[in-house]
Amino acid sequence: MQALLKLAELPRSTYYYWIQNSNRPDKDKELKILIQNIYDEHQGRYGYRRIRDELMNQGHKINHKKVQRIMKELGLKSLVRMKKYRSYKGQVGKIAPNILERNFKAEKPNEKWVTDITEFKLCGEKLYLSPMLDLFNGEIIAYTIDSRPTYSLVSKMLEKSFQQLTEEDELLIHSDQGWHYQMKKYRHALKERKITQSMSRKGNCYDNAVIESFFGIMKSEFLYLKDFESIEHFKQEFEKYIDYYNHKRIKAKLKGMSPVQYRTHALKAA
Repeated sequence: MQALLKLAELPRSTYYYWIQNSNRPDKDKELKILIQNIYDEHQGRYGYRRIRDELMNQGHKINHKKVQRIMKELGLKSLVRMKKYRSYKGQVGKIAPNILERNFKAEKPNEKWVTDITEFKLCGEKLYLSPMLDLFNGEIIAYTIDSRPTYSLVSKMLEKSFQQLTEEDELLIHSDQGWHYQMKKYRHALKERKITQSMSRKGNCYDNAVIESFFGIMKSEFLYLKDFESIEHFKQEFEKYIDYYNHKRIKAKLKGMSPVQYRTHALKAA
C-alpha cells in the first residue's frame, strides 16, 4: 500500500481520510434525489435558485447555497441562454411615444402588455414568433407562428389577445418601432378598443427588456433543447411549452408561483 501511495503521490493521511468519509452515510441522499427529480421534471431548465424555490414550495427549508453545492456534486447545470428579428424598416407609419418608459411593473392583469417578433431557423426554413406578454405576471396571453413576417402574424395574435379583455380593462400595449406596429391597421385596432399604444426608442432593446428576456428563456429552455421532426411537430411541442411556461414554471419574483398561479392568487385576494 505504501508503494501505491508513493506512486500516486498521495499522502497517507489523505487516503485514510477518504476511506473514513466514504463509509459514512450520505446525509443529503434524500435531498439529492429531490433535486435530481425537480431537475429532470423541468428538463434541465431550472437553476439552483428556482430548484430551491420549488423545494420551499414542497415544504423543505433549505439555503440556496446548499442546493448550488449539491447540484455541482451531481453535475447538474441549467441551460445557458442563447438572432433577434429586426422589423424596423424606418418610419413607414406613425411612431408612438414611449409611455411605458421601462416601468415594467403592473398592479393588475390586463394593465400592461408587451409584444415583439423573434426569428429562428428550423428544418431548413425561417419561422417567426409573435407573442403577447402580460407584465403583471409574465404570462403569455397569446401567440402566432408563421413562415413569413407579414402583418397577419401580428393581427391574428392581437385577435387572440383581445379575447382576454373585459370592458373594465384599461390597457397599454408596448412594442418596438417595427413596421407592423406603425401601420394604420394596427393603430386602429388598438384605438378601437381604447388601448394606449407605447413604443420603445429606436434601436433600444432595453425599453422592451421583459419580452426580450422571454425570447432568451424560450430559446434556451425549448428551442435549443429539443429535436423537431417537422414544423408541425415544433408547433405542437411549442403549445405544450407555453402551457408549461404559464401554468407550471415558477418564478422567484412571483413568490415561487407560476404566472397562472400568481394571477389566480391575486384575483382571489382582491
